[in-house]
Amino acid sequence: MDVRVQGPGPAAPFLSARDLFETEHDLDRPVHVHVRTDPDERTWTGHHDDRHVLNVSRRAATSAMARELALHEFAHMLRHEQDHPSHTQSTEEAIYLALSGRSVERRRLTHCYQIANHMKDIYADDVTLSVGPADKLVDFLEAGLAAALDDRPLPGFAARHRVTATADPEITAVNAAFALALVERHDLASNDHRLYDLAHAAADDAPGIDLDGFKRQFRSLAADTDESEYRKALVDVTRTYAGDGGRLAAD
Repeated sequence: MDVRVQGPGPAAPFLSARDLFETEHDLDRPVHVHVRTDPDERTWTGHHDDRHVLNVSRRAATSAMARELALHEFAHMLRHEQDHPSHTQSTEEAIYLALSGRSVERRRLTHCYQIANHMKDIYADDVTLSVGPADKLVDFLEAGLAAALDDRPLPGFAARHRVTATADPEITAVNAAFALALVERHDLASNDHRLYDLAHAAADDAPGIDLDGFKRQFRSLAADTDESEYRKALVDVTRTYAGDGGRLAAD
């Protein structure tokens, strides 16, 4: 597995991730890692006929999660090489199929794409967790959810006068469902873990979202799915969120 690191950042986390990844998997194409100086550079990957490209900020490349981030991105690359439906199915096509004839506000449409990315991440992390330790991932999920809850909109006067951006309670609740689904899919934590308290707090903030319903949809994604089955799962979860959040159907 050929990993080449360029830019003003350490190569060690990416090479360490490569060594760990190779214990169970391999990539046919080389990986070109570009470390960017912009601290806010978004991590993103590109897939080409002759290589994969991973762009990452120097801040991310020097963080405590750098190796785990690299493992996760290598897993996405593997799914792409495997032509896994989660990584070859057109997200845009499935979302527009799900929402055909419906009027959906831009905010919810953006969230639908985020939910589709969660489904890709489920399949990538099935690979990641087959080679890497889970402790940092659980801590990362817990910290991310805690931060989103801390940034949630405030009631009354405070909400009207807040000047900073706030986390959307509905997508925060879906993100919580994704976190729990990943934890339960791989038996990463007990049901008294703080992540569950945070998830239920997120659900309380978004009474229109069926936390358990979304958790089941994410957790039960078939490991050996085919294109038709995956498209149906993506269409179903999109319609659930863009419709009533699953709450009315669940009741």
